[in-house]
Amino acid sequence: MTNRSRLFLLIIALVLLAALAPLPAAAQLKVVTSTTDLADIAHSIGGDLVTVSHIGEGYQDPHFIEAKPSFVLKLRDADIWAFVGLDLEIGWMPLLLDGARNPKIRLGGSGYVDVSRVIPVLDLPSGAVDRSQGDVHPLGNPHYWLEPENGKRIAKLFADRFSILDTKNAAAYSGNSRHFADSIDAIGHELRATLAAIKGKPIIAWHASWHYFAEYTGATIVGFMEPKPGVPPSPSHLVGIVQIMKSTGAKVIVMEPFYDRKLADFVVKNVPGAHVLILPPSVGGIPGVESYFKLLRYDVMQLGAAVR
Repeated sequence: MTNRSRLFLLIIALVLLAALAPLPAAAQLKVVTSTTDLADIAHSIGGDLVTVSHIGEGYQDPHFIEAKPSFVLKLRDADIWAFVGLDLEIGWMPLLLDGARNPKIRLGGSGYVDVSRVIPVLDLPSGAVDRSQGDVHPLGNPHYWLEPENGKRIAKLFADRFSILDTKNAAAYSGNSRHFADSIDAIGHELRATLAAIKGKPIIAWHASWHYFAEYTGATIVGFMEPKPGVPPSPSHLVGIVQIMKSTGAKVIVMEPFYDRKLADFVVKNVPGAHVLILPPSVGGIPGVESYFKLLRYDVMQLGAAVR
């Protein structure tokens, strides 16, 4: 066999191998979210068709995240930036977006997703807002993800945006959104007895972050440990909380893991039978609560046990 014949056969073999080789996987949408809750919902909708990372951890106060250079690198390559909105991330998000210089994820870009746009917002302030009112969010309460109906809205928003940017997989995203909503309904059915036991029960909350969760569970927030959002309680305010708990029969103070519980412990010592309930507000807020579904189950079950 001549060298030319050998070369010809080699070329034919290479062509056949290339034809039989699997096609490279389509590029995945790169999604970055501000919180673990949005990240978990985004992954539920995108599955293997997306890569998802997040900025804040579930055990951190989302108002106060350090704008690290590594976060800028994440955003530089992102196709989608999804955030809670309503000024929750106002203290750190602009720094990261400016550093990333990614037009896709800036206001007006195809990957700029303000999730609050699909949420019925609570606690919209009336009139002018200033610092004398504490850390009031002028656009309304941003802690909306612990209301499962809002979880459904977030899932549909992701499905719609993923479908726009990745049209060939639109059916998969839409199907995952429907499955997510069905799973939420199944959890509600599973927890209905516990929710019935919680309904109407008085509780004290540390921060206004529990308003949406109280709406879902039917618990009645009769007072806040903070006299104004973000303002530490004074001695006179603590005395007032003790009186409120005694007069309403409230036996539980609900608070996040990242707040100092010393003052809450002081209050419950002065209310017979009362106790402090630490609940994670986000996915990953405590070990073992690593999904949105687990977060809902855990928080409802813990509150149900506390108010019985």
